[in-house]
Amino acid sequence: MQAKNKSAKGACPPVPKYGRRGSASGGKSKIIFFGTSEFAVPSLKALLQEGYHVVLVVTMPDKPAGRKQILTPSAIKVEAQKLKLEVVDNLKDLKFPSASLGTGKIKEINPAIGIVAAYGKIIPKNIIDSFLDGCINIHPSLLPKYRGPSPIQSAILNGDKKTGVTIIKLDEKMDHGDRISCILYPVSSSDTYESLSKKLADEGAKLLVKTLPDYFSKKIKLEPQNDSQATFTKILKREDGKIDWHKSAKEIERQIRAYYPWPGSYSLFENRKSQVVKVKILSAQSTNDQFSAKPGSFQTKNGQLYIQCHKGSLLINRLQPEGKKEMTDKEFINGYLT
Repeated sequence: MQAKNKSAKGACPPVPKYGRRGSASGGKSKIIFFGTSEFAVPSLKALLQEGYHVVLVVTMPDKPAGRKQILTPSAIKVEAQKLKLEVVDNLKDLKFPSASLGTGKIKEINPAIGIVAAYGKIIPKNIIDSFLDGCINIHPSLLPKYRGPSPIQSAILNGDKKTGVTIIKLDEKMDHGDRISCILYPVSSSDTYESLSKKLADEGAKLLVKTLPDYFSKKIKLEPQNDSQATFTKILKREDGKIDWHKSAKEIERQIRAYYPWPGSYSLFENRKSQVVKVKILSAQSTNDQFSAKPGSFQTKNGQLYIQCHKGSLLINRLQPEGKKEMTDKEFINGYLT
């Protein structure tokens, strides 16, 4: 379901009209694209499809992934290489000029604009100032709400009914710059981080190519953010996924969706052999059922698996014991509770 561009008064600057390829849209201007995660991929592809000249992609270095910790390139690096674009994975590789020197690769490229989407690092002011038209950032929230690295997870975790994408003119502070345009988008009661991130990535790409023509032609009036309304999100860690069963079932169900697939939501459970097993809850739904058991206890009813919470309980659909494949509730009951 696509949100309407028109929003409540003051919620979003107006969304510009589509530009014409290669016109005042800056189609022939040189662009450096900064991105790392899967969220950035649709925006990079949309720029190329609209005829924009992306001369370089900047991403984060390859990181260890999986049990074997194999060095793995970022999603945007993989996509950029498919598209035959030049890629660097360290800002130092660009040899950006200092304020006094005015030399380096950025001077040679002479780009018009930097476009940032889920890059994962604050870009220094001297780099931002190296672009003729500055840098713009595609952020998946209705700024100034949810500045920082986990806005999508925060929207789901807090039970928000709507979120969105905001494009801002980048400054040296985190997600602080003036708003250029934004769009509202509904949060479904079944959305996980994975599903909502994909939707907002597509919406962000559409908004980007709508916004650029008027941005290049200086037709957009920038709107400062209201810092007094700013909220901030944090970098998520694995331990954030540990479930506190003294919360309500509704809160825990939102956590499971917000933290899927990473860092995941898990709990420690003692099985029938008195072994402590780490179990990741993959999907569940909240219920009003109450059992005469302490929070965190596994319960069965009519062949279904529940976990007691402080208020209500979770009806478990899928889960995964550590070191095992994911399984259904019935498979878990047969393997661990009977």
